[in-house]
This record gives sequence, C-alpha cells and structure tokens, in this order.
Amino acid sequence: MQPRCAVSVCHVFMLVLCLSAAEDFDWTKNNHGSFYYGTFPAGFSWGAGGSAYQTEGAWDKDGKGLSIWDVFSHKKGKIQLNDTGDSSCEGYYKIKDDISLMKDLRLNHYRFSIAWPRIIPTGVKSDHVNEKGIQYYDELIDHLLESNITPIVTLYHWDLPQVLQEKYGGWQNISMVNHFNDFANLCFEKFGDRVKHWITFNNPWSVAVEGYETGEHAPGMRLRGNGAYRAAHHIIKAHAKVWHTYDTQWREKQKGLVGISLSGDWGEPVDISNQKDIEAAERYVQFYLGWFATPIFHGDYPQVMKDFVGRKSVQQGLGTSRLPTFSPQEKSYIKGTCDFLGIGHFTTRYITHRNDPPGRSSNSYFTDRDLAELVDPRWPDPGSEWLYSVPWGFRRLLNFVKTQYGNPNIYVTENGVSEKMMCTELCDEWRIQYYKDYINEMLKAIRDGVNVKGYTAWSLLDKFEWDEGYSERFGLYYVDFRNKNKPRYPKASVQFYKRVISSNGFPNQREVENWKRKAVEMCSSSNQLLAAEEQRSTAANILRLIHDPLTSHMEMVTEIVVPTVCTLSILISAVLLMFLLRRKN
Repeated sequence: MQPRCAVSVCHVFMLVLCLSAAEDFDWTKNNHGSFYYGTFPAGFSWGAGGSAYQTEGAWDKDGKGLSIWDVFSHKKGKIQLNDTGDSSCEGYYKIKDDISLMKDLRLNHYRFSIAWPRIIPTGVKSDHVNEKGIQYYDELIDHLLESNITPIVTLYHWDLPQVLQEKYGGWQNISMVNHFNDFANLCFEKFGDRVKHWITFNNPWSVAVEGYETGEHAPGMRLRGNGAYRAAHHIIKAHAKVWHTYDTQWREKQKGLVGISLSGDWGEPVDISNQKDIEAAERYVQFYLGWFATPIFHGDYPQVMKDFVGRKSVQQGLGTSRLPTFSPQEKSYIKGTCDFLGIGHFTTRYITHRNDPPGRSSNSYFTDRDLAELVDPRWPDPGSEWLYSVPWGFRRLLNFVKTQYGNPNIYVTENGVSEKMMCTELCDEWRIQYYKDYINEMLKAIRDGVNVKGYTAWSLLDKFEWDEGYSERFGLYYVDFRNKNKPRYPKASVQFYKRVISSNGFPNQREVENWKRKAVEMCSSSNQLLAAEEQRSTAANILRLIHDPLTSHMEMVTEIVVPTVCTLSILISAVLLMFLLRRKN
C-alpha cells in the first residue's frame, strides 16, 4: 500500500469521482453460492495475531504499570473462575519460541499490541518512560523482521493505564486524547523506523459498550445511555489526532500507514422483502461498525444514529441528544483519517424491527436501536455463546464496507472461532471448516471488487479471553495453562492454514480435501503427547493432594482444569483413594 499523500486539487477531484461512483448496498440480494476454488491476488498478506494483555503475562515485571485489566481481573467475580492475565501465555519470555511457530506457519505478518502501561507506567509520558518496556518491543519487532514477518502493531488493545482511569475517569474524559497521542508519538519515535503498519484502536465498540455501558469489561463502569457514546466520542477524536500526528511528523520520513481496526458482526434482515426489517438490519450495522467508520470516512456519525438517539433523548425529556456532536472543525479534522481499514469479524445475526419505548430507567445503547437480534438454530456454534458460524455474512459485510466507504484498502484484522469444551482436543475439525468457509467468502468478496489486502487468523495462541478467562480457546496452537512453562501444541488447523498460505488460496477440490484429511491425521499423535503430559501433571497434583489431606476439594478443582477422558478416570480413582485413606485414619 502507498502512504497517503498531501491533499491536492487532483486528490480532491479523484475523491469526488470515487464518491460519485459509489453504489448503494443491495439488501435484497443474498446469493450464498457454492464453494469457489481459486487463489488470492499476488502479494496478499497472511497472518495471525494476539494482544498484549491476552498473551504477554509479566503483569508486574520490569517496571510495567497497572492496567485497568490488571485491576479488573483481580476483583472476585468479574472473570470466569476468577482467572487473570497475570501470566497468560508468558509471551513476554517466549519471543523466539513464538516466532518459530509463526515461521512454521509461513506467516507474512503478525499482529500484536503494545501495552501502554509497559511503556509509560502511569500513562502520562512526562512522569516516566520505562526503557525495559521499550527494549521488549524492540526485541520482538527485530526478531519478526529477521524472520521476514511484517509487524502490524496495535496501539490500544484495551489495556488503559489504571492511573488514567482513577485520575480522569478513563475514556469518559477528553484528556485521554492528548495522553494517548503522547503515547502513540513515543511509539512512532521508538519503533516507526521498522513498523510500517499501525492500528490506533482495536474494536472501540467493545471498549465503549462493554467497558462503560454494561460493565462486563474493564473498567467495569455502568453508565447506561451515556457512557458508551461519550467514550466512543473521545476515542474517535484520539484516533484522528494520532493520524494527524503521524501524517505531519513521521509519514515523510518513515513512510508508514495508520488505520483503525473495527469489529462488525453482520446483520441480515429476517425478511428481505420487508422494508422495516431492512432498515433495522442497516441500523444494526450502522450502530456497530458505522458508529466509528462513518465519522472517520465521512466526518460525522451515521444519520440514523443521530435520528434515533436524538428522538429517544427528546422523548426522555432531555434537552440535548445523548449522542455527542462534532463541531464543523472537528468533522473536517476527523474525515479521511484512515490509510487502511482493519475489519474484525466473527459472526452474523438476523435482525428484525422492534419498538423499544423510551424511559429514563431503560435508555441504553441497545434500546436506542429499536431492533431484535435472532439466530438460526441450524448455525454451528462450537464455542463462545455469541459466535455462530455464518460464512456468507462475511462477504456481505465486506461488500457493505466497499459501497459505504469508497472501497478502502482493507486488512482483516481478526477472524476465527473458539471452542468451549471440557476435554482437550487438538483435532479441531470445526475450526478448519470455519477457516475454510470464511476465507473462501473473503475470496469471493475480492472477486466482487472489494480491496482486501491481508487476512489475520485470530488467534495464534490460546490466550486470556477477557471476562471468559481461559474457558474459551481461539488459538491455532493449544497452550497448556496449568503447566508453568505454558507449552504450545499445534492443533490440526495449523496444518490446514499453512496449506492455505502456501497455495495462496484453494487450488482445487481434491487438494483442499486432502489438506483437511492430512491435518486431522497429524493431530492424533500430538493429542497422544498432550494427553501423556496431562496425565503426568495430574498424577503430580494427586500425589501432592494425598500428602496434604487438609487441602480442600475446591482447590483441587482449580488446580486441575480441562481434563481429558483418561485424566478424568485418574481423578475419580484419586478421589476414591483419598476417601479410603481418610476413613482408614
């Protein structure tokens, strides 16, 4: 991709041509079609990703400051099984090991995030810059480049320095714009000679809604009806300021690109012949993806958001809309601040119109939309309760972006599927199927004319999954979190994804089916190795428990998680043995 050049008469003329040529998205046509065998354009970039808090561990090591997720996860009852990201994958200590996994996958790029409090412990640059944090990311970037893997770096993947939350209220406060810009500017200064792809924010929808409206995520604030909109307003301004900082101070020298990664589930009308359902589906997408993309590409919030939130605010007796407004100067400043658009996508919903009557006690982001979300019970749902496999929705979303935002250069920054199962399973055939189908829909979108330049499988490793802790696994590589060394084991999907990368797509039906068969065959030996390791680990725990009969059964359960069937039988035998020993005593 070529970096954005200075605005000129020619540039304005081309922009007008682009906008005038933009087509309206056709909600009434949804041609699922059959599997398409073919390859991606030359130079297409294949990658995988992770984020700092989810993978690094070392939460209080080498001068790192507290993040809002450190504090949130340490509060009892906030995270499944009271898990924390304190050690997670221990990625902080495993740079070379993890890059060897990437090399084996033959990745073209790796997407990771920089932990703001690891670089600036308090979040305020003038307080202190942590050189050991700088050294860690220097080493990671250098090792990636030595392995011919392009770093794609996210500046904010949810780990706000705790001091900024306590002192200012985090993203509820406009002061975050300047503090974030200082942090970004420091990253450009220290790493920009080698990093050429920057992402300002990852999934700001989740930061705003789950962090400041529902309280499910850090910092856990429940500011219904206002918190999400205010946080998003400041995040959009912070993104624009960072883009302009790079554009004016660093672009000419470093020749890099700055974008943002927006998550978007697709919303499909329940009845494509019903205008109210079509309008509801568009509201769903505009309140999700368009909330951030429309200001960045067009300078202001989607009109439907302004209309609905404004009307509901009036009905609630408020003097002004709960959705903040941009001044004319801010609209001009924000518009066009995107060299590429990152898209994170996992699933789809059917959408139908529903009236949510306004009321002071019920006003929220969700009721502002006047819609209901539905799922088809036939859709596969192997893991997360929200994640159904609906591949055709991916192509629909990519084409929507093409028509709405002038067909920007797109990097798919997150796409993958979890599993939520009691038994360890490396033969993840459902993940192979998910990747096969979703990547194929992306290939069809490229044939439709969508400018997708790269794809990031989410994720490289099993990792800490926010409020779900370690109960869900998205990784291509299984991580044994019970082992202090956090060993990694390849799942079958590693072999399949490696074949997709090597072939740059899907050459023919026979070959692709052969990939899947061989991948499942190869995982069987890995499964046996992992089961043996688990049995050894379990046996060691059982011996410790027998020697310490006062240890509670609850402690035993938290020590031994996700057992295999073989391990379960050992556990049952151990419990019986403990019972007999205690009776004997």
